[in-house]
Amino acid sequence: MIEHFPLKLADSHMLAPGIRHLAFQRADGAPFKFTPGQFIQIHFNYEDGKPTKRSYSVGTPAEGAEVDKLELAVSYVDGGAATKLLGSLEHGGTVEASGPYGRFCLQDDDANQRYFLIATGTGITPYRAMLPKIEKLITERGTHVALLYGARNEQELLYGEEFEAFANRHPEFTFRACLSRAARAAPRPNDRRGHVQDVLPELAPDPERDIAYLCGNPDMIDATFTQLKELGMPIKHIRREKYVSSR
Repeated sequence: MIEHFPLKLADSHMLAPGIRHLAFQRADGAPFKFTPGQFIQIHFNYEDGKPTKRSYSVGTPAEGAEVDKLELAVSYVDGGAATKLLGSLEHGGTVEASGPYGRFCLQDDDANQRYFLIATGTGITPYRAMLPKIEKLITERGTHVALLYGARNEQELLYGEEFEAFANRHPEFTFRACLSRAARAAPRPNDRRGHVQDVLPELAPDPERDIAYLCGNPDMIDATFTQLKELGMPIKHIRREKYVSSR
């Protein structure tokens, strides 16, 4: 059910140059109910008073439950109205929000053997929220998951250490950092140079056993969607969430 509620900033820190992690609590003290993969909308007014809104995926790890904190990853957009609002918000400051929205979620009736989770930039956020659900699928169904995350360099691998740690605990989960501009100072075995589209073929997508999720830059999503279709993946097994920066 869609709700409207005030959010109070409880914590924040910089994740990467130009990207801030924000942790909110509902100012009314109520928990937030959502399914990992969904997003909220922040509502505010432009300087001329015209109302507008921005959408942000909830990144709080949860397994289809209630959470006390809504964690978001917010990109800096030069001259952006939301950047001005959220970039200057102090701890204890409030904003108006609504949600949850969206269907970019792992489906309970999926019978596939493997998921591809593919992301660039802040498109990694919903996959962070999915980790408890993924752990359950690994335990109960033996599901395999391959996460391909595209970034320009090591500094832009948002939550990278969390995904690395999860992969170390679960052999069924692999994390490949796809770095297009510069390798890490200390490269790791599953690091790859190039874009996610360059790395996808090495995983040998199988139309009979795989489902793919694509989240992030629209150009990446379009290119990867075309690539998966050419490899025989049914369109119903390719699920997309495009992130478009708004000023």
